[in-house]
Amino acid sequence: MAEITITREQADPRHGRYVARIAGIDAEAELTFTRRGNDRVSADHTGAPHALRGTGAAAALVEAMVADARKEGFRIIPACSYVADRLAKNPDWADAFAVERPWGACLHASW
Repeated sequence: MAEITITREQADPRHGRYVARIAGIDAEAELTFTRRGNDRVSADHTGAPHALRGTGAAAALVEAMVADARKEGFRIIPACSYVADRLAKNPDWADAFAVERPWGACLHASW
């Protein structure tokens, strides 16, 4: 599997995105986010073009956001269904999320 490079870009103080790239593929996947105060960040949308589907790029974006949340002390609001799905499959990430019940059909935000 090719190495995925993740970067975090800030559009302005509240908005940004995580970007995944793979050498030799002219495409990028992204996870957009919005800061909701000092300790909450909503994961708004995850998208991967056809060229990156099945490469693990989208999952790597969520993993990077979880790592940053733990390191920087913010909690993620899973507004994006893909991020919510990744959380449901990785319950050990619950400490990085601002949800009361992270698995199941309904996510209840505690914000």
